[in-house]
Amino acid sequence: MNLIFELSKPGRASSLLPECDVPAAFPDERFCRAKAPNLPEVAEVDLDRHYNHLADEAFGVCDGFYPLGSCTMKYNPRINEEIATLPGFADIHPLQPASTVQGALETMALTCDLLAEITGMDAVTLQPAAGAHGEYTGLLLIRAYHKAAGDTARTTIIVPDSAHGTNPATASMAGFDTVNVPSNEQGGVDLDALRAAVGPDTAGLMLTNPNTLGLFDPNILEICAIVHEAGGLCYYDGANLNPIMGIVRPGDMGFDCVHLNLHKTFSTPHGGGGPGSGPVGCKEHLAAFLPTPVVEERDGAYVLVEPEHSIGRMKSFYGNFGVTVRALAYILALGKEGIPQAARTAVLNANYLMRKLEDLYTMPYPGPCMHEFVMDLGPLKEETGASALDVAKRFLDFGMHPPTMYFPLIVHEALMVEPTETESRETLDAAAEAFRAIWHEAHENAEALHSAPLTTRIGRPDEVQAARKPVVRWTPEEPERPAAQEGAE
Repeated sequence: MNLIFELSKPGRASSLLPECDVPAAFPDERFCRAKAPNLPEVAEVDLDRHYNHLADEAFGVCDGFYPLGSCTMKYNPRINEEIATLPGFADIHPLQPASTVQGALETMALTCDLLAEITGMDAVTLQPAAGAHGEYTGLLLIRAYHKAAGDTARTTIIVPDSAHGTNPATASMAGFDTVNVPSNEQGGVDLDALRAAVGPDTAGLMLTNPNTLGLFDPNILEICAIVHEAGGLCYYDGANLNPIMGIVRPGDMGFDCVHLNLHKTFSTPHGGGGPGSGPVGCKEHLAAFLPTPVVEERDGAYVLVEPEHSIGRMKSFYGNFGVTVRALAYILALGKEGIPQAARTAVLNANYLMRKLEDLYTMPYPGPCMHEFVMDLGPLKEETGASALDVAKRFLDFGMHPPTMYFPLIVHEALMVEPTETESRETLDAAAEAFRAIWHEAHENAEALHSAPLTTRIGRPDEVQAARKPVVRWTPEEPERPAAQEGAE
């Protein structure tokens, strides 16, 4: 497929703007380019076809099954998109006086209240723009809390070996050292190892529950108590909130703060890396440190206020407001009955699909699972030579997105599958049949799997070459210059 620049022909255009009816105004010459930008010149029909072709090449939740473990790729209801584009939401500006955007501020306040209720927290900020950004915000709250208490020796964050990869990275960015604690045979936190890890240098624990193996840790109350007794705080990574929302709350488990992924649990677009949204909730003892500003209702009006010991701004203005609107629409549509029902259905779907596959694929932690389950392709690779990568690539030929590969790291040939609650039984049955067909193919003709996918526009790329010598920029060819005429200067 050609790039838009390769379709460009001099003189072609698709501009339908009317002739300017006011005097033209240009910036000062020192702000102008020395050379005009190399923008493509294409007809409108070519432009339209180009972007439609690009859309056809992409695969999203609206195209088919998307069981990307740990990402909760659920369907985003179209009504949420319609609501977010209402003029009262889409046509306002963050610098308007608060008195002129009371509806937007009420939207933010209501969203914070509902997220606090769902998580068992006392206060919420909507500023963080993604999950990892929320992690960073939460750890800054923990750091500020210990600093305010004069407890500057607390420099260590404890992270389980089944944690998301962002957890240790975020802790490092926030200025902490990290200590890993191993999992026990059941896939939960090893309590003895945790007791040995905590001490006077413990600032906190980062944990998601259910964890990355898709398992709810039955020792969660004791885990939080061990950290609290050592003087640390407990941070909840909300990436896996979907199977427990409306049923059990992180705040009731003992967590002091939590981040949420609105683009996972609350069905807003992932957006190809952004805009996402990672609100952070906290208990009362951390509320004074929240990013500024927060929305409060005073004397019948909504105002923006600065918490007493705020860590400052985490993002310009008030976060990704349009994403907040979509999440609020989703929460209000489901309500108190629909939210736990969505969670239960997510758990049901994951267990249903796992049971359909466990006679062929190895389940290192057979469950019951929560929202996702992990398959160990190690035995299959030993028997046939077909790896987790081969199975995932072959899955593409069935018109479905592959599950997460090689994660969590404690399962070496892992495929992590998360169906979400929005998939039908028929879709789950089709996915099971695809996985089963691939298993049999691995035993009959494993060599063919090494070349998968076989039906997609792009086959299997040379991933080593792509990593070592990536081509990330297109450079136009210089036009050929006419040969100099005889006698010309």
